Amino acid sequence: MIKMDLHVHSSFSKRPSQWILQKINCPESFTRPMQVYRIAMGKGMTHVTLTDHNTIHGALSIAHLPGTFISEEITTYFPEDGCKVHVLAYRISESQHEDIQKVRPNIYELAAYLNLENIFHAVAHPLYAVNDRLTLNHVEKMMLIFRNFEINGSRNALQNGILEKSLTAVTEADILKLAEKHRIDPLFPDIWNKNLIGGSDDHSGLNVARTYTRIPGTGNLNEAFRHMETRRSDVVGKSATPLTMAHNLYGIAYQFYCDRFNVSRHVQSDPLLRFLDRSLKAEPDDELSVMSRIYSFLSHRKRKRRTDDETGSITGLIRRESQRLMEERPDIIGSGEEGLNTEARGRRWFEFVNHISNKVLSSTADRLLNAFAGANLPDIFHTLGSVGSLYTLMAPYFVAFSQFNKDRGVAAELALACGVRDVSENSGGKTVRMAHFTDTYYDVNGVALTLQRQVAVALKNNKQLTLITCDEKDRADVNGVAHFKPVGVFDMPAYNGLRLFYPPFLDMLNYCHGMDFTHIHTATPGPIGLAALAISRILKRPIIGTYHTAFPQYAQYLTGDAMIEDLTWKYTLWYYNQLDWIYVSSKNSKLELTEKGIKPSKIRVIERGIDITSFHPSKRNGLMAERYGIGEGVTALYVGRVSREKNLAVLVAAFKNVCRSLSNIRLLVVGDGPYREDMSRELADYPCFFTGYLSGEDLHAAYAAADFFVFPSTTDTFGNVVMEAQASGLPVIVTDQGGPVENMIPGTTGLAVKGDDRLALVAAMTTLYTDETRRIEMGKAAREYMETRSFESAYIATWKLLEFPEPEPREEAVLFKAG
Repeated sequence: MIKMDLHVHSSFSKRPSQWILQKINCPESFTRPMQVYRIAMGKGMTHVTLTDHNTIHGALSIAHLPGTFISEEITTYFPEDGCKVHVLAYRISESQHEDIQKVRPNIYELAAYLNLENIFHAVAHPLYAVNDRLTLNHVEKMMLIFRNFEINGSRNALQNGILEKSLTAVTEADILKLAEKHRIDPLFPDIWNKNLIGGSDDHSGLNVARTYTRIPGTGNLNEAFRHMETRRSDVVGKSATPLTMAHNLYGIAYQFYCDRFNVSRHVQSDPLLRFLDRSLKAEPDDELSVMSRIYSFLSHRKRKRRTDDETGSITGLIRRESQRLMEERPDIIGSGEEGLNTEARGRRWFEFVNHISNKVLSSTADRLLNAFAGANLPDIFHTLGSVGSLYTLMAPYFVAFSQFNKDRGVAAELALACGVRDVSENSGGKTVRMAHFTDTYYDVNGVALTLQRQVAVALKNNKQLTLITCDEKDRADVNGVAHFKPVGVFDMPAYNGLRLFYPPFLDMLNYCHGMDFTHIHTATPGPIGLAALAISRILKRPIIGTYHTAFPQYAQYLTGDAMIEDLTWKYTLWYYNQLDWIYVSSKNSKLELTEKGIKPSKIRVIERGIDITSFHPSKRNGLMAERYGIGEGVTALYVGRVSREKNLAVLVAAFKNVCRSLSNIRLLVVGDGPYREDMSRELADYPCFFTGYLSGEDLHAAYAAADFFVFPSTTDTFGNVVMEAQASGLPVIVTDQGGPVENMIPGTTGLAVKGDDRLALVAAMTTLYTDETRRIEMGKAAREYMETRSFESAYIATWKLLEFPEPEPREEAVLFKAG
């Protein structure tokens, strides 16, 4: 039996394709040819070859060793549009290599030359767009001029699976159709009989022979290549993951710095470098000598004293956290790598980078938000500038996840064209799978309740929705909810009870990639919303955002600082301008965002619904009177957060006025918040009852127990409670500003008054108190109106905005199996 990794790079591959390596002027590999030979043989390969880019120098340097032969990876192009393709050529001579360099600019001339010379060759990573120009048309043309295709060990399982099944499905009739379509004659007979080879595409030495070609039944190399031409070989190994690719990139970069700055001389004296050496080199440096251990101990003592005095620089923080991790988390660092396969080493490295980046992210975010809360512009810009170090630390993962998601379109088109359906349940991208990021799922407000209902409705209707949220408590598993522990928490100084959670970004990114979401939805522009935005860009998914809170106005209410409001507006507009679509619940919100500079074409006004079964007039059961001692009379109700930005100071003043002229009226306040203590003190001598936060049947009963609802806020973009009140049969009083006024019918289901106008609010409350007949008629009209606004029907209608129809066949992408 012969086993050989047919795609490996050495230090003779000089020009990297990844921008992150280009940025540091790093070659794409630092593995010496002799190292590749030792590693491959050590992993059971019987033969070794090198496939460096457009050079055979690496292969020639080990050509004297047993079991080797000369090969290369050729860069070629479709002359009609410059699409770049890589082709692997094996067992070539030096003169053939020179000829190849002359013809390689034209893929058709290259294929013809390789066939004329009887050189065994294969298309490398056929579904990877090397220069982002690859389309299904190019893949079809390659099928007309190449027989052999590579299952590439650095690409994902979906791509490799689609490729394998698609090539197996190709028939003679398909080839004839493609030949007619592209006006290209097949390069040789029976070209529809495709062969597969396997190679690791290793650049760092860490994954040599992870994927390889096995040819049973022979020990002769000549015979082995004849077997491969006739499908008597097989590909062995695992496809890669983004963690694999990122581990490789870190390995290449580390090896580059070791070579450039002679880092190896410090490895024996630095525990962190020793860990890096074990993790990022295929062949780590030798174990320490006794004298080196002594020197290492003394150096560690000096380093410890020095780092204790370091300032809060990002670089210093990264080093300190690395050293702390080495001392506190031996499960991540480990004592050695010798028992781990490459996949396990990649996972361990991910855990290390994830832990360090989370610590640095938390510290950086604290500094930035503290500077923002104090309006300290120099600190804000200084902290933003230092974020570059954190980005550099995590960049290989950003690159890896992005690379693994950029060629989904071509793979999906090929799967559809060849009738491949069972590689991935969503390989064609037809089923909407939504990741909805929120920081309010566990809160006690209308947004949180709406999200909780969305999860329930999605599950009931078989919609693939996952709420992704974050808070510090241990939460029970909930179907449809992915809960992450935050890496840090920031308490907003001006907003009692509001906490910002810093999400574990790499964990979330890895999770979203694994779940193969098709769409990202963000319900917040906060840290979790920033994570959603970054993930959508890295995974190349469309992102939708809901604008449900007037953050700039809240900032003004809470701080009284116009500059803070202006900064908040600038950030809010920047954030929502990054999104593909924006959902708003009212025309008022759309107009506000449009006037501030967001393109109207991005904004969609969506209808919101209400649970018309739970909120119902029949829920009036006397519970409020029994529990809170509310006697007979007319009850005005407020439900929501008890905070100043809801304009409750205006309600307090208006209610005092009403009480002076009307008897037997009372105010029921359901909810909690930072203004509750002041509000209860101001209304201590008035018939006002505070229930605190209510939910479930208690909340339903509170609505039904009242006679009318009053909501003085001017900053709400929707006002879920206004719809709950109407569903419960209550007429409502709202202001003419914000979203609530669009979710009632002025004069029919309630009254709309001028915002921030105490006397207007007094007049409206007096009207509903004194005119019982009108109050009852409005309550009935409110209920009838809400019966047309079912939560389930509204949510399903919104979901359908994301679902797209079956794509129609296009002339330039003729389906192989289309009749």
